[in-house]
Amino acid sequence: MYEALFEDEGDMFSGSPRSKFMDVIFNANRSVAEGELQRLIERLAAMEKILSESMDDATLERTIKQLQFEEADAINAMAKELYIESMGNVLSQSE
Repeated sequence: MYEALFEDEGDMFSGSPRSKFMDVIFNANRSVAEGELQRLIERLAAMEKILSESMDDATLERTIKQLQFEEADAINAMAKELYIESMGNVLSQSE
């Protein structure tokens, strides 16, 4: 249903959320882009810490790879949402 919003083909603005995110990050004010990338890395680190407390590194890696394979569509959709959210964060701070 919402896939049409995320596809390059036929999109009047042409570009996927990933490509638009990259455009915004590489063209934004450096301190704003750095702040958003730092926010993302700190969030990723917190999530990894939470997960590593319940399983060892090998199990964590195996679980991630299995999830990436079994839930590829859901992960792709979530990644698109994160690109859009981060792009919005950078653009709103750049005004």
